[in-house]
Amino acid sequence: MSPQEIAQNAEKALLYEVVTNPKPGLVDPADRGPHPDMDVYLFINSSLSLGEYFRQAAKIGTNFTDTDLREMFKKLRQAGIQAEKTMFEATKKINTHKGAIFSLGLFVCASAYCQRHRDLDEFEVISKMTQGLVKHDLGQKNDTAGERQFLKYGKGGVRAEAEAGYPIVKNVALPFLAKSTGELNTRLLDTLMKIVSQIEDSNLIKRAGNIQVVEWSHEQAEKYLDLGGYGTAAGKEFMQELNQTFKEENYSLGGSADLLIITIFMALQKNII
Repeated sequence: MSPQEIAQNAEKALLYEVVTNPKPGLVDPADRGPHPDMDVYLFINSSLSLGEYFRQAAKIGTNFTDTDLREMFKKLRQAGIQAEKTMFEATKKINTHKGAIFSLGLFVCASAYCQRHRDLDEFEVISKMTQGLVKHDLGQKNDTAGERQFLKYGKGGVRAEAEAGYPIVKNVALPFLAKSTGELNTRLLDTLMKIVSQIEDSNLIKRAGNIQVVEWSHEQAEKYLDLGGYGTAAGKEFMQELNQTFKEENYSLGGSADLLIITIFMALQKNII
């Protein structure tokens, strides 16, 4: 697969995620959810603004020849800083894809690297790229939500997920999506809720202002999946109710959305969807 094709799959992953609906706590074509400053058009603009960044990320992975993969991550991070600026220009300073710039950028870079190193997979490469990241980034300051949550709850968030090689995507979300059947929208919604049933979503914790909300979100997602997901009348009805609850409580699932994006990307890479 060429670097160009890998980068294109990244753009597709962003667009597939935003058009999937109805997603509780997230923007989709039918609903802004708890995000009055965002809509689906803003997400399309944001997605397209990141095309050059994904091409760069793929190039970095293709051309990297050193043995220390943390150096590859440093190069990617520099490209990511510029990508954030480009995104904020496209969205008039609204944060649509900051999390995806980090996580999806990692997967694009790692996928391009794996094209020449067939003995490795993306998850191993990412773990090597981000070795020591939690210790390096967190615990010193409290400028960002991620830093504050680490100091308050001891949670490493997306950085810890990356350092571990995204086990939830590798072991849970991707196998779940591969086994799923039916319309793509249903499969992606159910995969999102599978992710919600297992993670501590930092976005959700931030919006709720407490960590107890995580247990509640796990219960809701498990109930939805037990009802049979979006392919059943009961699952559909429960999802509509959950959508309403998330709006009323002003809850967001931004962390889960980022994990869905990289699951979609890997599914495209592996011809699962």
